[in-house]
Amino acid sequence: MLSPHEFATLMLLKDAPDPLSLDRADLEALMEQQLVSLEQLATGQQRPLITEDGHLLLSAAARLPDRE
Repeated sequence: MLSPHEFATLMLLKDAPDPLSLDRADLEALMEQQLVSLEQLATGQQRPLITEDGHLLLSAAARLPDRE
């Protein structure tokens, strides 16, 4: 189960212009759950990417009905 902060990090990663500024501990937790992977760039840096499972989780959360 994701913490609220980890879930927020996943949502931010989806739209973040600079994913390198995201919290490293949260990214590591998301990688452990295979919701995020790291892409090796030609510059030698790594860029986090949302995996298919991560996209599925975000899609499922978007479809949840509002609670009253």
